[in-house]
Amino acid sequence: MTSVPSGNFRWRIVLLLFFATTINYIDRQVLSFTMIDEEFRREMMDIPEGQSLTQGEQDEFKVLYSYVDTAFKVAYALGFLLIGWLVDRVGTKRGFSIAIVLWSIAGVLNAFIGSLRGLSLVRFMLGIGEAGNFPSAMKSVAEWFPKKERSFAAGLFNAGANVGVIATAALVPWLTIQYGWRFSFIATGVLGFLVLIAWLRTYRPPEEHPSVSRQELAYIQQDHEEEVPEEKLSWWRLLGFRQTWAFIVGKFMCDPIWWFYLTWLPDFFNSSESLDHRLDLKNVGLPFLVIYIVSDGGSVLFGWLSSKFIHLGWSVNRARKTTMLICALCVLPIFFAAQTNSIYVAIALISLATAAHQGWAANLYTFASDMFPKSAVASVTGIGGMFGAVGGIVLAAVAGNIRVNFGYLPLFLIASSTYLIALVIIHSLSPKLEPVNKKELESLGV
Repeated sequence: MTSVPSGNFRWRIVLLLFFATTINYIDRQVLSFTMIDEEFRREMMDIPEGQSLTQGEQDEFKVLYSYVDTAFKVAYALGFLLIGWLVDRVGTKRGFSIAIVLWSIAGVLNAFIGSLRGLSLVRFMLGIGEAGNFPSAMKSVAEWFPKKERSFAAGLFNAGANVGVIATAALVPWLTIQYGWRFSFIATGVLGFLVLIAWLRTYRPPEEHPSVSRQELAYIQQDHEEEVPEEKLSWWRLLGFRQTWAFIVGKFMCDPIWWFYLTWLPDFFNSSESLDHRLDLKNVGLPFLVIYIVSDGGSVLFGWLSSKFIHLGWSVNRARKTTMLICALCVLPIFFAAQTNSIYVAIALISLATAAHQGWAANLYTFASDMFPKSAVASVTGIGGMFGAVGGIVLAAVAGNIRVNFGYLPLFLIASSTYLIALVIIHSLSPKLEPVNKKELESLGV
């Protein structure tokens, strides 16, 4: 067994990916908080200043808002596929740079929109750019870490998603109250250009980086993966592997649940009929601090747990799936959040579920690097992300109508059961999480 090296530059790469993921989530999450601002709703609905929205107009806004969210997820699906392909073709550094520029520009443009139709167009652009984060991050992890550390590394950078939501919850309501909703988009949109500068100055492959020692490079490259052809694997060829479909199922079924939390939780705390008191823009940020701090812990804990199991001698298959089963069981009680009168019980249940989702996601993301050669990791991540966004499109398209007509219970019931069902299907598709081998490649004519 290769000993852990004294050099640790690879963890600086994770820190950089963490900050990129944080900014990525800040830019996408701003809208979820500004959407409960009365002034924002009036402007998007073209209602005169000073005139209060009727209940019918409030319900109409929620339905139309779900269509705006659908536009973002359609673009996110396309962006995952296109930018996953781009990153594998032009390299991690260039591909991720393009994505950061695109989503940062779109983030700022949100401030100059005056209608829901215009908002849909800008959110579409944002979705294309933001889709580049996770394919780039996972390809970076595959380049910089041996398999036994990848789930922990993924858990660490994935924790940036929660920090992004926490930062948004802490700052955006205050910025909106003090300076208006347009300033909130400008102030957060420019942050992406800062992470772009850090990325361009820091990132190189480990074998080319002057700060990586020989010992650390040997540790990073310790996995002797089976030789595969130099030819790049196309999307269609990748879809021929059951391993790809195992990853797709996990993303398609469970990504929509996370986006449901991001999109609708502010409204849940603002308008749920079951809770004993409701929150407005002045205090809605408080439960999100709790929920996503706990989620951060879940991302790191469950990423660490899987890696710990591997260090103890467990197979990758057993370690990943045992951890994901624990996560799935932690999500089960969330349906009660839509029935309890106590806001504190609801926060606790949602916190547990979001923490478990992040642990699930950290382990699921490692599937691409566990089962495919490095040259295909971004493409596989992109394909899975595309299907995850397609699932998100389906849920986003109906969430508004379900919310208005039936309340939040049906949506929380969907969240409660999805992970266990997904794990059963994943196990049936890939019982051992076996890496793609040369015979499988040859059978597809690669």
